[in-house]
Amino acid sequence: MLRRYGKTILYLAAAISMSLPIVSCRSTSSNTHTYRPYHERRNRGGDDRHDANVGSTNENVGGKKPKAESNAFVSEEWANLDIKLERHENKELYKELKRWLGTPYVYAAHTCGEGTDCSGMVMEVYQKIYGIKVHRNSAKMLEENCSPIDLDDLREGDLVFFITSSDGHVSHVGIYLKDNKFVHASSSRGVAVDDLRQNYYATHFHTAARVKKH
Repeated sequence: MLRRYGKTILYLAAAISMSLPIVSCRSTSSNTHTYRPYHERRNRGGDDRHDANVGSTNENVGGKKPKAESNAFVSEEWANLDIKLERHENKELYKELKRWLGTPYVYAAHTCGEGTDCSGMVMEVYQKIYGIKVHRNSAKMLEENCSPIDLDDLREGDLVFFITSSDGHVSHVGIYLKDNKFVHASSSRGVAVDDLRQNYYATHFHTAARVKKH
């Protein structure tokens, strides 16, 4: 009798175990940074010192110059803008930005090859390529010269803005090209190409914007 009941219990246990959902032990976490919509990407505290924590006439570096972030997303071709352009792409824009590459970071300056900050470079490039005069200050540039757009609408020549200071105000700007790449003036590397998916820029990203044509 006990043996028969014992077999019955074993059969029931096996049936119950087969009906339970299979749970994988493989972790679902990922080290890949989540590319969130721009309105969710705000600096929520922490150490804001970085090589992008500068850029317009109202921006101060403060403290030691931060260590430059690895350019894992930027190939050598992009870093030097030696890339193949399609017929519809603005070759003059790329040519002009290539001239600016390597220009040292100099606060409140805007001279190609000698020294510039981020808003100074944007101001000069926009004046030369598009004949549009924009503000010398990144926050005012966004407020008065631009209309915010969604990340999915970004196209060549649009601007990308960042909040890199603890006061919560826009403090950095760059010129978008394509494939998530943008050109800006870094305090540690001067004018360089970076990728919006890099952790620092994704975390401090504020909004994408298009300059209004007057």
